[in-house]
Amino acid sequence: MKIKDADILIIPGLGDSSPFHWQSRWQQNMSTARRVEQDDWDNPNREVWTAKVIEAVAEAEKPAILVAHSVGVLTVVHAAPDLDHSKVAGAFLVGASDWERDSLEERFPGHGFAPVPRKPLGFRGLMLASSNDETCKVEKAEHWARDWDVQFGNAGEAGHFTEESGHGPWPEGLMAFAKFTQSL
Repeated sequence: MKIKDADILIIPGLGDSSPFHWQSRWQQNMSTARRVEQDDWDNPNREVWTAKVIEAVAEAEKPAILVAHSVGVLTVVHAAPDLDHSKVAGAFLVGASDWERDSLEERFPGHGFAPVPRKPLGFRGLMLASSNDETCKVEKAEHWARDWDVQFGNAGEAGHFTEESGHGPWPEGLMAFAKFTQSL
């Protein structure tokens, strides 16, 4: 599949993606990309956030490729059972954040992202993780990828895949994304 033949749905994490973040840059450069907007980027809520992803997939006019980062990855995973799988070509999942940590329940009471589903997504996917991501241990990310029945890639010491960790333009990620879309 070519990128132009898909609706690219950008699904950011906590705080949205800044204009310098790879997701924002990709959105600017891909004619069929659009962001799944949330009403409150600073207070993630599973029920509200997944509803927005489900709505965006339902509105897609072409096969949808979900491009998620951080808690956006968990949003996709929680939404998966309620998505119209015939409209989802695949999911490119980057830097999943572990919201099963107690500190996040204290900071965002009732967020609803824990526990993380441990069932296959029902569509193809690729999950990239980092060996030094402070938001999720790479071993847990790899285990989730197996549970979700998606491919897994360890990007080495890449931090949390943000502009602070050197992932503004992120050309290596774009190449991985292009290779993934070609496999769909």
